[in-house]
Amino acid sequence: MNKNKNKIKIIIILLLLILTTGCTKSLVDENKKAVKNPNTGQTLTENILCQPTDKDTIKAYEKAGVKIEKLPKCEDFKINSGGYDGLWSSLIVKPLSWSLLKIGHLVKSYAISLIILTLIIRLLIFPLTLNMAKQSEIMKEMQPKMQKIQKKYAGKEDQESMMKMQQETMMLYKEFHVNPALGCIFSFLQLPLLLGFFEAVQRTPAIFEANFLGLQLGTTINVGITSSIFYSYLILLILIAGSTFLSFKMNQADMAAPAGSSEAMPSMKMMPYMMSIMIIVMGIFMPSGLCIYWVTSNLFTIIQNIAVKRRKKNGKA
Repeated sequence: MNKNKNKIKIIIILLLLILTTGCTKSLVDENKKAVKNPNTGQTLTENILCQPTDKDTIKAYEKAGVKIEKLPKCEDFKINSGGYDGLWSSLIVKPLSWSLLKIGHLVKSYAISLIILTLIIRLLIFPLTLNMAKQSEIMKEMQPKMQKIQKKYAGKEDQESMMKMQQETMMLYKEFHVNPALGCIFSFLQLPLLLGFFEAVQRTPAIFEANFLGLQLGTTINVGITSSIFYSYLILLILIAGSTFLSFKMNQADMAAPAGSSEAMPSMKMMPYMMSIMIIVMGIFMPSGLCIYWVTSNLFTIIQNIAVKRRKKNGKA
């Protein structure tokens, strides 16, 4: 059963990679080197969705031969602007960009727009994430029985023993009304959302040219941290690290309850630390706008999990 699940996961990941690969194109000069904004150090994207307004950015695009006059102004951008641009772009990137532009126009801030849209999306998938948080708490109660099953079949690698262990594990899931696939579903939702917001920020000039509390939304932390206002990017990096670690730590029960051997438990306990380090390294090279999305999403998860824990402690969940 685990093998089948792993195959399904691999297939879905490959499909997601195929669906999302090759959408954003870096702007390059005649020497095939990436073009950067001379003021912010931001690496520019060739296939932008609307016209930039920054003079240096406009010059960079014109020098690279991009006909920006054929693009709509960002305030006039529509979901169907530019026609069909592939499944990924038409269904994910353009709707996200349009939503960010509309909300940003209303609240007069594209950073606040990123926060609001992130919260809207998290509220839409709230029933799923709420069930996931509740199951996380239930799985903690399951641990003693899960460990008994693991000890019972420790060292037994024959097919019959493995099948019996799987059957007993599934019966335990059924007894506690837990769906082990629920955590995977949310993970598969997170990947396209993260990539979708990345594309939306990188391909929408009004967003990547915007500033917020010293941050330039299109500038990556590794570039921004070398500027005179490095402290804003340093604070953002700390927020990414802290929120990511707490989020993974609170969801550790989901990762620590596989139907495997007890020897795997130490490595599973290290998972929050390893995942946090990986995300932090990624965050250094992510545009600030995407980092704002990630921190907001993490904070939503943390608050949700705290609320679930309190309700369960008070006997309400």
